[in-house]
Parts: sequence; structure tokens; C-alpha cells
Amino acid sequence: MTDSTPAARALDALGIPYRLFRHAQAPASLEQAASQRGQLPQQVVRSILFRSEEKEFVLVLMAGPGQISWPRLRAALGVSRLRMADESEVRETTGYVIGAVTPLGLPGPLRILADESVFRQEEISIGSGERGTAILLKSADLRKALEPVETGPFAA
Repeated sequence: MTDSTPAARALDALGIPYRLFRHAQAPASLEQAASQRGQLPQQVVRSILFRSEEKEFVLVLMAGPGQISWPRLRAALGVSRLRMADESEVRETTGYVIGAVTPLGLPGPLRILADESVFRQEEISIGSGERGTAILLKSADLRKALEPVETGPFAA
């Protein structure tokens, strides 16, 4: 492990404050990850990559254990078919492995949608680009880092 992660470097470049949290052992669940970070499950933001029928990718941010509404997501994207990206697509598109995906420090432009739940908590945590490490920051600072980010009701 290094002293920095891709997400930390991206935040440093933007001058946005954060805390790096390294798990002593890999959490077995979202609830365990939240507990180890001293957070509630709804403060943990997951980054999930989807692929449309046109082979376009979109990264969707969802807070906590919330589930994404496929009909709402398809409607927001204006597509009739959508699927979650597979492991190789996630790695190729984001540069990260599943379990470490972050919306920060991406290798290229990628459309990002955030469920409104992501910005409800004052402090949240996101992936860092490195397994076993998270970034804790204010949700307002994440919004600033991601501008422009599309926000909407994408939860089921």
C-alpha cells in the first residue's frame, strides 16, 4: 500500500479536504465497513458501473444499502436495455477493480449519476481506488469534486 490512492491524489489536486481510512482487515459487508469507519451504512457510497445497449458506460453512485431502480435509471439514460458492467469492463473503463471503484481519478471522461441519497449525510465515505482503503469527506465536497454531476431519484 502507498501513502496515497488515486482518489486521494485527485482530491489533493482539487484542494478538497478528506481523511484516508485503511481497514485493518477487509470488511465482509457494507455494514461492517461502515462500523469500522465509525459511520452508519447510509454514509457509505457505492460506485456501480453500468453499460447501455449502445456500449456506453455510466457510473452510478448510491448511498448505503439502497438499491438502484432499473426503470428509473433506464428512463434517466433514455435507454431500454441496461446491464451492470462485468469485471473486465469495470477495470478497463474505470481503471479500478470491483470493490475499489471511485468516481475520482478516472482515466477518462465518464458520465456520473448520483442518487439524491448520496448527499443527504454531511460526511460520507467512497472508494479510494485501492481495496481496503476508503476516503471520508463531506458530501458537499464530493459534489464539488464531481461537478458537473447529475443528481436524481435513482433508488428503488
